[in-house]
Amino acid sequence: MFDGTPKARYLQDSGNAIRKHLAKGLLPAIIATAVFTQPAYAEANEPAAPVSQAPHACYVSGLSEQVSCGSILVPENYQEPQGKQIAIHYTVLPAIKSNFGSEAFLAIAGGPGQSAIDNAAYFDKVFSKVRQYRDILLIDQRGTGRSNPLNCEGEGFEAGLALNDETIDIEATTQQCLDQQTADITQYGSETALKDFEAVRQALGYNKLHLYGISYGSRMAQLYMRHYPEVLETVTLDGVVPMQQSVVAIGDAIERATQILFNECQTNQLCQQSFPHLADNFAKVDRQLTQGPITTTTRDPLTGEPSELLLTRSKFMGAIRMAMYGANIRALLPYAINQAAKDNFQPVLGLYALNMDGIGLAMGMHSSVVCGEDWPRIDENMRQQLQSNYFGEQMLIGFDKSCAIWQIPAVDNSFSAAIDSDIPTLLLSGENDPATPPSWAELAMEKMSNAKHLIAPYATHGVAHQSCANNLVADLVNSKDVNQLDSSCLSRDVSRNFYLNASTVESVQQSNDPQGASHD
Repeated sequence: MFDGTPKARYLQDSGNAIRKHLAKGLLPAIIATAVFTQPAYAEANEPAAPVSQAPHACYVSGLSEQVSCGSILVPENYQEPQGKQIAIHYTVLPAIKSNFGSEAFLAIAGGPGQSAIDNAAYFDKVFSKVRQYRDILLIDQRGTGRSNPLNCEGEGFEAGLALNDETIDIEATTQQCLDQQTADITQYGSETALKDFEAVRQALGYNKLHLYGISYGSRMAQLYMRHYPEVLETVTLDGVVPMQQSVVAIGDAIERATQILFNECQTNQLCQQSFPHLADNFAKVDRQLTQGPITTTTRDPLTGEPSELLLTRSKFMGAIRMAMYGANIRALLPYAINQAAKDNFQPVLGLYALNMDGIGLAMGMHSSVVCGEDWPRIDENMRQQLQSNYFGEQMLIGFDKSCAIWQIPAVDNSFSAAIDSDIPTLLLSGENDPATPPSWAELAMEKMSNAKHLIAPYATHGVAHQSCANNLVADLVNSKDVNQLDSSCLSRDVSRNFYLNASTVESVQQSNDPQGASHD
C-alpha cells in the first residue's frame, strides 16, 4: 500500500534504459513516478501460449476485495493481423454504485515500463471518490506487467554497496538484454500500445472514458486525445510530459528542483541556522566524488551489519535526486547532505537504500519507447544544453550508447506536435517536481482550448496523491467542466519542515547532537 514515501526507481546517472543495477532488480528510468508499491498478482502465471481470458473474479495486491481481471488477444504487429498474437491484461475495480456503467476511469501508469495492475491499490486509494460511481480500469501496457513483458534479466550482485556502478559496460548490458528478447521490440511504442487500450475499451463495452495519466502515462493520455477524442469525456494529466518535449530534457528539471531545495532551506529559519552552507556542502561532496569514488565502512541499511561502501558520484547524485520525489523524504535532504560533507555517509546511504528493492520496471519496453520517441529528437542545440548539467550529460552518454544498439525506428515528426483538443482537460504540476516542471504543462496545453493548469505549491511529482487534487479529479469527472473546479484547497500550507537531525524537525542543542546536525 502506498505510504507516502518515494517507492520509485533509482534514476541512475546515465539515464541508460538498459543497465541493470541492484541485486533485487533495481533499474534506471527516465520518468520515475515515485509513488508505487511492490508488484504482486494473485493468479497463476500466464501460460506460455497467450490466451484471451473473459472477465473473472480475482485478487490483486493490496486489496482485500475481489475485483475483475481478464485479457484480450491483439496482434503484436497490427500490420500483420494474422501474425503473432500477444495477450493484453486488464483489471477492473468495479464502481461502488454503478450509476455510470457505460463509463470507466482509465488510469495509466508511468515509467515507461510500469505495470498499472501492480499498482491497483494505489489507484484505488487515490481515486476512491471517483470509484464511488465509475469503474476504474487498469491496463498493463504491452511490454509491461503481464502483457508480454520485455524484461531484462541479468546477474545481480551480492554486495550492491561495494559495486562501482560507473564501470558498467552500457553496450554489453544493452546487447545482453536485446539477446534475451523474443518479441519484435519495434512494436512496443506508445502509438501501438494505444491501439491495445482502445481494443480493451471496446471489448469491455465502455462507451466513454475519463483518462488519468501520470508522468509518462500523460503522454499516453495525450495520444488518446489525438487519435480517439470521440470516446473521451475528461482528461487529467499529472506530472505532464508534453508531446513537444523529449524526456531526455529531464536533466534541467532536476537542476531546477535542486536549486528550489537550496533556496527553500535558506528561507527557512531553522534549516538556514542548522545548514547555512547547504549548497556549498553539496558542491563539496560532488567535487570530492568527481575525483573518484569514496570507500568507507558503514552499516548496511537493510541488515545493520558493518559493510564496505563504495560511494560513487552516480550513487550520491541518484540518491539525492530520487529523494526529491516525495515530500517526506525530501525533508531529510539538508541533513543528509550536511552529514556527507562531514564524511558521514550513513544518512545518504539510508536514502539510497529506499530504492534498493526496485519495482519491476520492464526495461526492454522502456528502451523501445524512449529510443524510438525521445532519443531521435536530440538535435545539436539540445545536446549542448544536456551537456551543461550532470544528469543531462550522463543521460546523453547512456542513450547514445544503448539506443544505437536497441535500433528502434524513429517516430514520425508529427508525433511531437502539440495536442489540439477541446476535451475538458486538467493539468497538474508540483512546484517542487524534479522530473516534470510546471513549464512542461504550459507547453502541453498550447493548443488545448478547454484546459486548466493547476500548480500545487508544496507537491513534488504526482500531485493527485500529495494534495486535494484527487478530489478535483473526481469533481472534473462528475462535472466535466474544468471551469467549475475550486482549486483553493491546493494553497493550503502542507509543507514539510526539514529534519534538523536524523529523527526530528525540532531544534536541538549541540551537546545533544554529536554529529553536529544542529550546526554547520
